[in-house]
Amino acid sequence: MQIKTLLLPVDGSPCSDRAVNYALGFCELVQARLVLLHVHKAVPQTLGKPNFDEAMDRLRKEAQDVLQPYEDMLAETAVEYESRIVSGPTAEVIFDVAKAESCDLIIMGSKGKSDLEGLMVGSVTHKVLHVAPCPVLVIH
Repeated sequence: MQIKTLLLPVDGSPCSDRAVNYALGFCELVQARLVLLHVHKAVPQTLGKPNFDEAMDRLRKEAQDVLQPYEDMLAETAVEYESRIVSGPTAEVIFDVAKAESCDLIIMGSKGKSDLEGLMVGSVTHKVLHVAPCPVLVIH
């Protein structure tokens, strides 16, 4: 089995940082393309147009702030990559992007920023492990 496309969901947590380092080395080794993904919460449209637009702008800025350090790291490598910012339920978005991009592997951190300390695997990682359309490598 050849791994051509790898999905890397990130949230800026220490586990994400470790997953990024692992994924970079892996992609360089097997010459895989990397899809860097950040998922943010969906904004309710019931806020009304001005409030909705303001909330979306703020979330996009926060998402770009999360991705930027990782993009800077990737820019210094030979890894082919693209960045995606998507809103919605995190595990579902990861599933959808993995399927749409025909990913051969997902590499992700064991816990995100909002997961409780002491848990072995965070809730999003747990869901992804059960629904992913491809193998998942979890980095602690």
